[in-house]
Amino acid sequence: MQRNKKNNLMILVMIGLLFITIVIACVIGSEPIPLTQSIRLLLNKIPFINHFINIEDIDIKIQNIIYIVRVPRILGAMLIGMALAGSGVVFQGVLRNPLAEPYILGISSGAAVGATVTIVTGISFTFMGLTSISLGAFIGAILTMVVVYNIARVGLKTSITTLLLSGIAVSFLLQSLVSLMISLNRDQVEKIIFWTMGSLSSIKMSHIEVVYIPIIISLLIFLFFSRDLNVMLLGEESATSMGIDVIVLRKILLVAASVATAFSVSISGIIGFVGLIVPHAMRLIVGPNHKYLTPTSLLAGAIFLIVSDTIARTIIAPGQLPIGVITAVIGAPYFIFLLYKNTSISRG
Repeated sequence: MQRNKKNNLMILVMIGLLFITIVIACVIGSEPIPLTQSIRLLLNKIPFINHFINIEDIDIKIQNIIYIVRVPRILGAMLIGMALAGSGVVFQGVLRNPLAEPYILGISSGAAVGATVTIVTGISFTFMGLTSISLGAFIGAILTMVVVYNIARVGLKTSITTLLLSGIAVSFLLQSLVSLMISLNRDQVEKIIFWTMGSLSSIKMSHIEVVYIPIIISLLIFLFFSRDLNVMLLGEESATSMGIDVIVLRKILLVAASVATAFSVSISGIIGFVGLIVPHAMRLIVGPNHKYLTPTSLLAGAIFLIVSDTIARTIIAPGQLPIGVITAVIGAPYFIFLLYKNTSISRG
């Protein structure tokens, strides 16, 4: 009971921390913006509250920086961070593998192939606010998910081990195809490499409007089935004896996680480490109960990616680093620290 109270408090603290992170991300940049103005501009976009907020005295240039440049990036980072972290929780729970993450089934490699094909063929168009590269990445991710799942399926059943091995095998194959296309199209190397390392620099509100509904639906599915994930960790026989249709539930969760990942990489490129480190870090803090692990991982994923993107766009301003570099540099040491701390407590 005491642990549950602490975990509920942790969720509230992380919600507050997320808001603080959003405000700080609005303030920091190549063009620093006063804290009070950033808060007023953010509150002005919240229904009901906006009637009490006057922003007429704030320079139009500052308004444009916040609303056109920083807010879309922050919202994108928040959605993508939640999607990748939540997908990591689901993959680790469903596949009962602590190293599982959104890319273990080859989804990221499929997205990379789709985007690379679009880049090297010179296809360029916009559909529903998404560029041809984004659409190529999305199609590649979804097709890879379908292929991997069908390879592992035997009748109506799917072996977890076969699914993992199929994902790894397909992932290696697709990565080889990307390397081949890079070797044959050296004039596009920089563009392909930058995309495969992830970036939020080109995100616009039109992109957010396209992806936020499927991502939010996926997140709600993660939260709704969080208790069932606890039962699935006991094994298929135990879950079935408790009235859970393991086959159907596994399909629902894997599809939701794959869709969330596919929509995320379609607008950001491949951002690694989030789906692996965040669930592990939160598991060390709140425990393995998915009732708390899932929501805290979603919030931590959002915070982690907003912080990473803020660093990526400011550390060498006016230039920018790929966000995937930042997630690895921040994530790896932090993860090692948490593991060391947890091991020390266990020994003590």
